[in-house]
Amino acid sequence: MSDDSTLGATRLAYAQFTAKRDGLVDAARPAAIARQHALGKLSARERIALLVDHGSFHEVGGLVEPKRDTFDTESLQAPSDGVLTGYANIDGRPVCLCAFDFTVLGGSNGRIGETKVERMATHALEHGCPMLLLLDGGGHRIQEGLDSRHFAQGSRYFQIAVALSGWVPTVAVIMGPGFAGPSNFAALCDFVVMVRGTSTMGIAGPALVAAATGEITDKDTLGGAAVQADLNGLADIAASDDAEALGYVRDYLAYLPSNAGLLPASAAPREPAPEFEQGLLDVMPDNPRKPYDICDVIRGVVDEDSLFQIKPTFAPNLVTSFARIHGRAVGIVANQPLHLAGTLDAKACEKGAHFVSICDGFGLPLVYLVDLPGFLVGSQAEDTALARRSARLLFELGQATVPRVSIVLRKGYGLGYIAMCGGRSFDADLCVAWPTAEICAMSIEGAVDVAYQKQVRAAADPAAKRAELIGRFREQLGALHAAEHFGIDDVIDPRDTRSVILATLERCAPRKKHRAWPNKPHGISPI
Repeated sequence: MSDDSTLGATRLAYAQFTAKRDGLVDAARPAAIARQHALGKLSARERIALLVDHGSFHEVGGLVEPKRDTFDTESLQAPSDGVLTGYANIDGRPVCLCAFDFTVLGGSNGRIGETKVERMATHALEHGCPMLLLLDGGGHRIQEGLDSRHFAQGSRYFQIAVALSGWVPTVAVIMGPGFAGPSNFAALCDFVVMVRGTSTMGIAGPALVAAATGEITDKDTLGGAAVQADLNGLADIAASDDAEALGYVRDYLAYLPSNAGLLPASAAPREPAPEFEQGLLDVMPDNPRKPYDICDVIRGVVDEDSLFQIKPTFAPNLVTSFARIHGRAVGIVANQPLHLAGTLDAKACEKGAHFVSICDGFGLPLVYLVDLPGFLVGSQAEDTALARRSARLLFELGQATVPRVSIVLRKGYGLGYIAMCGGRSFDADLCVAWPTAEICAMSIEGAVDVAYQKQVRAAADPAAKRAELIGRFREQLGALHAAEHFGIDDVIDPRDTRSVILATLERCAPRKKHRAWPNKPHGISPI
């Protein structure tokens, strides 16, 4: 290569640009990339390449450098200011993408880097593209954060993120340390993925917790995937490694439109696996107290291999899942009798409410599969503020405008039945039941013990009297009895469940208009 002094002005400018650009790639930083790999993590550029369509990433702001105008920043080196930003395609659809680079000052956020992220979010807002955050770092860069010239103006990103909510899919993947800033970013996203063993989430890490409260803990106990995905539900799903986490992002986006102004994309229809479809007639145990796996029912109704569960390890007593019926994307909300008999507790209500909000925001019809004895009761349930959390489930369903189908499989008891869109409470476009359904306001045994305790006590044989009353009331709970007074639309053969749902979705408009809503600027969420 010629010495710079022999180059013309144009060639010199091009050589300087090329040297700067080439110095940013992974191959130019082998030691830093090797350290990242030793932690079991891919580099930011490797993650982008794995996530997006081949060759589609167009980087924006790669040549920026950090500000060096405050204490202890004179020699600060931060290529791209620690975050790669740009545009790409996933399955042919445009997305806006930000990947924080842990190899650059621990992935901390500098002021210019924050401006880059804000620009991507603004573009997503203006052009209706999904917004994706690959987070791996320690939040705001300390050197800049301790200078009021940098921090006093705050961050516009959070205002933009609120505007993005319900307009475009927003996704955060926590791929390393995620305390403080990254957790705040993720909390405003619709879908959050963690990686077991490497990622953490929380308001503050162990060092800040110890300094503020004196509590001594470690990062996994404080905010690892077992805590934030499985126990707290802050993350929607936990992956085993970076590649699986990015695969979940592609899967999630495949069910949703690029923005709320579009319809979800359809896929080629695939009939359910025969063993599940034919098994619907026998899936229900003869013993009404015996559990079964609701996923066996779902797999007999939806397209084969189309089930994608959201929060599968959190509140397993409620299944919330994307799926397809004859190629059309739908949201499934189903009680899981294998856990707490399908009872709704506070965690399940939060899980269900958030899922309904996502489905309604992006136009996915809702299919409810109902089998629950009601809401969880007792002092422990009250300690979780269940009354408010159950109200949130009702609130989100009341706001929904997408088509919705309600199918009572077995138990449809109490307010839980209504919160699961049972009957006509929330104007379901179809409300039906299997022949095995029982529908009532509360458990029969509890109702008899409360309302008929005097008669039972006065009887010559109290136990026999109690059993007689329970038997008499049970005769009034069946699906045929419910259909006689048109409380539900019909009783169906379990094997017809898929065709009945499909016929409903085909005749319904994508949205329905709310009836006689007052002109109000904002509904007040119960939580």
